[in-house]
Amino acid sequence: MEGEIICPVCQTTLDQSDSPIAQRMKIFIAHRIAAGDTRSQIEDKLIATFGPSVVARPSTHGFDLLAWLLPLAAVVGGAGVVGVAAWRWTRSRSPAVQSEQPLDPSVERRIDEELARFER
Repeated sequence: MEGEIICPVCQTTLDQSDSPIAQRMKIFIAHRIAAGDTRSQIEDKLIATFGPSVVARPSTHGFDLLAWLLPLAAVVGGAGVVGVAAWRWTRSRSPAVQSEQPLDPSVERRIDEELARFER
């Protein structure tokens, strides 16, 4: 949980901070866990004391919801664009064109000889 809470003094997560307030917050979290509080209860108490910026993730309502939805929409949209582009690319390629003219007999004989060498 210390990686998800921001120190109000140095603006880093508690697991990276050594400030006195961060040390007190770590002790508070340890005591609340020992008391049986859930993660959301501990976060609510920290938010009530330090404000919503103490949590290292955006809220899931209001304008902050865009921080969750925009990356997801970008991934889905990008996958859709790649899929459509791949589908169009495979449909636009023309099949292999075969020559209407027969091979020269000497060329055909050389090809048969070369193929026979590989079959041995």
